[in-house]
Amino acid sequence: MICVSIGRGRHQSIIETHHELVQQGAKLVELRLDYLKGPVDLARLLKNRPSPVVVACRRKRDGGRWSGTEEERQVLLRAAIAEGVEYIDLEEDIAGQIPRFGPTKRIISFHDFRKTPDDLQSIYQRMTQLDPDIIKIAVTANHPCDNFRVLRLVAEAKVPTIGFCMGEMGVFSRVLTGKFGAPFSYASFSEERILAPGQLSFQQMRDIYRYELVNCDTEVYGVIADPVAHSLSPLIHNAAFAHYGLNKVYVPFRVPREALMAFLEEAPKFGINGLSVTIPHKEAVLEKLTEADASVKGIGAANTIIFDGEQVSGFNTDYRAAMDSLEEALGGKLGSESPLAGKRVLMLGAGGVGKAIAYGLVRRKADVVIADGDDSKARQLAERLNCRAIDWARRHTIAADVLINGTPVGMHPNVDQTPFDHRYLRPGMVIFDAVYNPENTLLIKQARAAECTVITGVDMFVRQACLQFKLFTGLEGPADLMRQVIRRAISPVKM
Repeated sequence: MICVSIGRGRHQSIIETHHELVQQGAKLVELRLDYLKGPVDLARLLKNRPSPVVVACRRKRDGGRWSGTEEERQVLLRAAIAEGVEYIDLEEDIAGQIPRFGPTKRIISFHDFRKTPDDLQSIYQRMTQLDPDIIKIAVTANHPCDNFRVLRLVAEAKVPTIGFCMGEMGVFSRVLTGKFGAPFSYASFSEERILAPGQLSFQQMRDIYRYELVNCDTEVYGVIADPVAHSLSPLIHNAAFAHYGLNKVYVPFRVPREALMAFLEEAPKFGINGLSVTIPHKEAVLEKLTEADASVKGIGAANTIIFDGEQVSGFNTDYRAAMDSLEEALGGKLGSESPLAGKRVLMLGAGGVGKAIAYGLVRRKADVVIADGDDSKARQLAERLNCRAIDWARRHTIAADVLINGTPVGMHPNVDQTPFDHRYLRPGMVIFDAVYNPENTLLIKQARAAECTVITGVDMFVRQACLQFKLFTGLEGPADLMRQVIRRAISPVKM
């Protein structure tokens, strides 16, 4: 179940939002009294309420907005219990002062907006002595493995416990807490009105992550990156899981470089079956693999990991996706020599994507020239693949048949930038931009104007995601659905 937190300044706004949320399928809401401006009229808020409620009134030190005295706050909480609200949220330091009364269930809560305490277990044990019906622990993740500590606590709890980490690094624990036995998780009433760091909206929890269906048998997949909030992979993979009716969920994992190995060690212990891998981890994950396919060995980078018992297998679907996109655009036919053979290709970028694409081009006997903003990276990759490199400043001197952008230049929000001067574009060139947000980058727009054949990043992104999906599930990825979902997400006009 999802408990939707409502924080509004006016009584009427709270009442209207409550009714709207119930119409949208909400079964439980949290009324945040500390957001109200002026005196609180409990009777008005609770009269004819369309669903059960949790009443909370947070102090500023607990992430709230209460500006009155502590005595006034506790009087308000007692009044809510007297009114017979379904749940009352009491911070663990005051819960002993407010006894149980009537049918109201007690949520005993603990918040830490700075860290995940080392003594988490002793805090939990202390809370069990305060007559709880539910224990709520919301702490801040400063390391991705903090989430695992909290989820382990939820799984082993003797009292029903809601546990998650706040902040961007803790987003996945909000989605997975139900898998480990939490009676519900929290969401905001609006994506624009987040009430706690890292909180997802009701719409996101319901429609993207299908939280109501998450249970102990749910298989977990996700994307590891730093940063990760911008990733659209959860949108398309969860839509594909829903399409097939699979009991799987795909979540974002923000994993800093220094935390990568510890995260990969812990991940499979918590039911994480597979991962998409992106910046900055595509090369570093190789250290943890027990086996890798030929493309990973050749490229020196993996964008997909599968956990299977002690086995950690690595794959690179960027490589296949890019080659399929290019060969289709060039009119390639199954069983014949690649149409890339003999073509002069200027590869911009020597990072993870650039490595994968350049590797595939060399294998298909293209004449590859690599340029990167870091000239030394381009030379190193060219030496490894036995092709040519050129200084970034001289990239326009290459008369290429195919130009590929594997850099982030032109990516949202820097949509007015391009990695290649349009004056050097020629009719008949093939222009492939791996940037997918926006799909129509400045490079793609200028290429169309110059009568070039274009391949957008959306095409490659969907192809590589379909290949990952097959590794995750054994099923063909629903490409048309994935393409529709990603285009809707990046469209400036929401449909």
